Amino acid sequence: MAVPEYDYLRYAFLKYSSDGKVHHIQQTVDALANYFDLSIEDREALTKNGKNYEFRYRCHWVKTYLTKANLLDAVGRGKYQITRRGVEFFEAHESDVITRIDLMQFPEFAEFATPARQTDHIENFGEHDESEEQTPEDVLENTYQQLAKALKDDLLDTVLSVSPAFFERLVVNLLLAMGYGSSLDSGDRIGQSGDGGVDGVIREDKLGLDTIYIQAKRYARDNGVGRPAIQGFVGSLMGIGATKGVFITTSYFSKQAIEYADSINNLKVILIDGQQLATLMIEHNVGVSVQRTYEIKQIDENYFPDV
Repeated sequence: MAVPEYDYLRYAFLKYSSDGKVHHIQQTVDALANYFDLSIEDREALTKNGKNYEFRYRCHWVKTYLTKANLLDAVGRGKYQITRRGVEFFEAHESDVITRIDLMQFPEFAEFATPARQTDHIENFGEHDESEEQTPEDVLENTYQQLAKALKDDLLDTVLSVSPAFFERLVVNLLLAMGYGSSLDSGDRIGQSGDGGVDGVIREDKLGLDTIYIQAKRYARDNGVGRPAIQGFVGSLMGIGATKGVFITTSYFSKQAIEYADSINNLKVILIDGQQLATLMIEHNVGVSVQRTYEIKQIDENYFPDV
C-alpha cells in the first residue's frame, strides 16, 4: 500500500503507544511500517523536496501533533510515552482514524494549530475551515508559525537531555552569538562544585573590565525558578563585585522571582526562561541549522512603464 494518510497514521501511532511503555521514535517508525505492511519502495519514498523519507517524516509530525494534544509526553530525546489523557482518549475512540478535528477538542493542540488571528474561531473549527479563505501567503505564514512552535518544543526537549556542563557551555555560546563579548573567545564556562552560583562569564571588552556573569539552570519545564534561587545568584554577584548577571533556565520564573529581579538596585539581572531561550537559539542559529529557504517574489511595479 502507499504511505498512509495522517488520519490513519495518528490512530496507529497512538495504538502502538497504548501499551504505556516508553518508546523511541525510530523504533516506532519501523513498527508502524510493518503494521501498514509497507514495501521497501513505500518506506523509502521521498518527500517532494527529496530530502526526507515521506513515511518517517509523517511519523515525526504525528508524534508532534499527538504531543501537542497532550496525548503523548516527551520523556527524553526522541522518546515518548502515552499520557493518562492519551489512554482515556484511545479507549473511548471508536474509529480507526484520528482527524485534525478530533485533536482540536484539546486546547493545547488548538492553540498550537490555530494562527493567533484565528483564535476566536477555534470553537467553530469543525463547522467552517478558515483555510479556505486564506491566501497562499497566509497558508505559508501559518505553516511557518506552526513549524516554529514545534521547533521550540523539540529544541527544549533536546536541551533537557544534555548534561549540565553542556548546557552551561551552550548558554555561553548563545550570548557570544548574540554579540556579547569582544570576540568569540570572550566567554568561558566556569560552572563546577563550589562555583559560588556562577556558571559562566562573558568579557565585554578585551581587558575584562566589564563582565557579564551567568547562572544556568536546566530544570524540567514544570519546575519553576523561585525568588530564593535569584536571591542566591544576586548574593554571589555581590560577593564578587559584579554589576551584570544573566539567569537562564529551561523552565519558567515565578512572579516573585521576576519582581525581585526588577527591584534590585545597582545590579542588573536579566532573566531568560525556556521559551525565550529557545527563541534566541533559533534566532541566532545556536543548536539549529537552516533546512531550506523559500523566496516569495512579486511583480516589481516600478520596473514596468504605466500603460
